[in-house]
Amino acid sequence: MFINGQWIEAKSGETREIINPFNQEMIAKVSEGNEEDTKEAIKAARTAFDEGEWSFIPANERGLIVQKIASLIRRDHEELAQLETLNTGKTLEESRADMEDIANVFSYYGGLADKNGGEVISSPLPHSQSRVVREPVGVCGQITPWNYPLLQASWKLAPALAAGNTLIMKPSEITPLTTIKVFELMEEAGVPKGVVNLVLGKGNTVGAELSSSTEVDFLSFTGGIETGKEIMRSASSNVKNIALELGGKNPNIVFADADFDTAVDQALNAVFFHGGQVCSAGARLLVEESLHDKFVEALIEKAKRIKLGNGFDEGTQSGPLISAEHREKVESYVKIGKEEGATLALGGERPKAEELQNGFFYSPTIFTNCTSNMRIVQEEVFGPVLTVEKFSSKEEVVKLANNTIYGLAGAVWSNDITKAEYVANRLRMGTVWINDFHPYFAQAPWGGYKQSGIGRELGHTGLEEYTELKHIYRNTKPEPVGWFK
Repeated sequence: MFINGQWIEAKSGETREIINPFNQEMIAKVSEGNEEDTKEAIKAARTAFDEGEWSFIPANERGLIVQKIASLIRRDHEELAQLETLNTGKTLEESRADMEDIANVFSYYGGLADKNGGEVISSPLPHSQSRVVREPVGVCGQITPWNYPLLQASWKLAPALAAGNTLIMKPSEITPLTTIKVFELMEEAGVPKGVVNLVLGKGNTVGAELSSSTEVDFLSFTGGIETGKEIMRSASSNVKNIALELGGKNPNIVFADADFDTAVDQALNAVFFHGGQVCSAGARLLVEESLHDKFVEALIEKAKRIKLGNGFDEGTQSGPLISAEHREKVESYVKIGKEEGATLALGGERPKAEELQNGFFYSPTIFTNCTSNMRIVQEEVFGPVLTVEKFSSKEEVVKLANNTIYGLAGAVWSNDITKAEYVANRLRMGTVWINDFHPYFAQAPWGGYKQSGIGRELGHTGLEEYTELKHIYRNTKPEPVGWFK
């Protein structure tokens, strides 16, 4: 763990074994922190913010340090990618792409650090000056998930540092390795002592302390909806600002006039990429009735050929699920789908190939004859499970797609742009793709409507989440009011 500029072990002396989900072999042993370690990290961050110079150094100098972090990530690109694949099981090709995206996020926010100098307001009062400035929010707690460990960390670290905050990060206890490495790079880049702190451990100890502490000013969390609700309750201890990204059940809408081959290919990628362990996965497919049978048939044939395997092996298209516990969760939803009356058209079992038996693999699974009231349609499975529904009009599909507690992302496939725009404009979601699925980039905001969360990451708004607005008014010709005689 990294606290107040020092690499230290947990006060309790406890450790955790980190395993490779492909074969369950131990790949590292790390410290397992608790509330006491977290309190020490919070104290370090609090002191660095209240008494240090980080938030007061020129913004362009902070930006240069953030950009240096980006350069170091690019330098160690291959080491980081291999570490990410080893810890998560995802393909090396995907991990390499992640590292480039991560470096881009740090570069973007490093360049943005000095671009918001505030604004001058035309004051209606004589002899006065009025301006609005953005200041760092303070001490930030940051909790990241296991599916994209370093990518999600970058979305939080880069804007927090660019804005002049101090922070304590808690990565997922099962995928901390690349986050540990990037803290080494931040130290190398010259981030001052106490500005960045890393505590490893469980959510119900480290995470709970971060969310309830009155010394933490802001908390950013990416993860499950129930944990997000608990964080909201805990954050009321000091009415701290929060940003939550809580996943989604994302509709992928295909009209009959869509480019058939492209839509089929993208529908596969939408749900089965990274084994469906993606918050924006297109796990809910809605196909226009006249196209449905042909589309599903082609989809199933292609899904049968998805190559599961070791993320380091060339030709592997999808790796294992992250853990035995998570695979059991996916299996429980498949059982629910059968019980609800959906038709299991493909998969629904662990693969039988001998070389996959030591890993947490699950076969690509497709349910047809689904209805919007089914749990497998409404709830986030977070695995390689696709549900398919039919629709007959653009009005109907808007109602179906919006019939969910979530609102993170969705897609519309049609060569009729007027129709596609009609649907996109009516979907209650933070991101809507037209004739594409999954693209994101540092310049565009990311976040959801409804119970998919609060606030936004990435883009200008991602930086603003880590700031407070202050109005400064100056009377240039002060004189007595004369109200009281």
